[in-house]
Amino acid sequence: MQVDNQVSPRKVPYFCSIRYGIAVFLLLCNVIIMSQRVCMSLTMIAMVNSTEPHGLSNTSTKELQDNIKNPVYNWSTEIQGIMLSSIFYGVLISQIPAGYLSGIYSLKKMIGFALLFSSLFTLLLPLAAEFGEILVIICRVIKGMFQGITLTTQQVIWIKWAPPLELGRLTALSLSGLLLGPCIVLLITGFICDSLGWPMVFYIFGACGCALSVLWFILFYEDPKDHPYISIREKEYITSALTQQVSSSTLIKVPIKAMLKSTPLWVISLCNFAFFWSNTFLSIYTPIYIDYKLRVDVKENGLLSSLPHLFAWIFGVLAGYMADIFQTRNTFSLVTIRKLFTSLGLLLPSLFSLCLLYLSSNFYATIIFLILANSTGSFAMGGLMINVLDIAPRYYGFLRGVTNVIGLTGGLIASTVTGIILSEDAESPWLKIFLLMIANNMISLIFYLIFGKAEVQDWAKERQNTYL
Repeated sequence: MQVDNQVSPRKVPYFCSIRYGIAVFLLLCNVIIMSQRVCMSLTMIAMVNSTEPHGLSNTSTKELQDNIKNPVYNWSTEIQGIMLSSIFYGVLISQIPAGYLSGIYSLKKMIGFALLFSSLFTLLLPLAAEFGEILVIICRVIKGMFQGITLTTQQVIWIKWAPPLELGRLTALSLSGLLLGPCIVLLITGFICDSLGWPMVFYIFGACGCALSVLWFILFYEDPKDHPYISIREKEYITSALTQQVSSSTLIKVPIKAMLKSTPLWVISLCNFAFFWSNTFLSIYTPIYIDYKLRVDVKENGLLSSLPHLFAWIFGVLAGYMADIFQTRNTFSLVTIRKLFTSLGLLLPSLFSLCLLYLSSNFYATIIFLILANSTGSFAMGGLMINVLDIAPRYYGFLRGVTNVIGLTGGLIASTVTGIILSEDAESPWLKIFLLMIANNMISLIFYLIFGKAEVQDWAKERQNTYL
């Protein structure tokens, strides 16, 4: 394209545009994915909310009807922990294959079918619960596999759709659905459980996911050049701004040896481990912590548990916008911007977790510190979460899958270890759990501040010819 035909960013609308429409669509996809994943954290309270064995002969008619609407199961604390964490096994399995295949096959089909099948297995979960905990675990593992495909491949979209100076806000806006989803599900799940029964939670979110997947097949286009409704001005702006594009149909050889020797990639992976550890623990166990600390009913628990996710969504969108503003105005270098927001995303949750442990002397102090500990981690949206695209845009899909595997391993370990500590330590389990999370964050952040980079690495440049 000729230089004199390039379109200034100031002449191209931001929010009334196709690229921001895609970001909002991905936000909705992520809301549904996280709703399908997190809802069981709250429905579990209703699913095991009884110490009575099944089949009592002196049960009243009202209690019998309630048991039909809200089936109750005698699942141990260990089984509950395995159920809640089992979905991460599926997500973990699918990350690297999905990241690699996203550079070969249609993103439209991969994301659409993955969202559809995740929703179908959500619809099947109440039926699986009737047949036993093993089938529930299997169902959640398979659902996690499809969710992992969606979460990894969606970010590859921005290789062709996001101008560099808008990468932060577009990525943060789309990924913020991962934060808004738990807020919505925790806000309404308690009311659905109380009025319609906990199975309806899975039916509602499963049906919404199926409907959204149909809209995705109809409305999404992988390349701005192929979109029938994009304006010429926006199309020229996007294509002229993107200097490094990788064809989605080209099989790219991956320089594994060079990647293994890359210190910036290792510290990104280490911080992903810490970020997913803290985020998974705080997301999954917030309702359980509130139930332990404040002893409220399921509806109030859902309301209180949703507040941290609401603020996390706000901070996540704000972080992406601020990162782009700093870059556009040359306020800081790109590496400084990434380190700044990564530091906020790992340091602030640790600080407020300490406040939660030692300064939460009453109801309001507990809620305030819990909100801040849970929500400030989303500042990493402007740093850690898009740093891979800075150092290796050519291999973004594959490396996104690799770093997600390492991160999700942290989330899986966090969920499992938390369940074990809660079941075996009756005196001070939450103190140990929070201190472990804080130590993880601090160690990872120190390495990131020392070794983190934001420029394209030599092995990731197109001239690289030596591959494994």
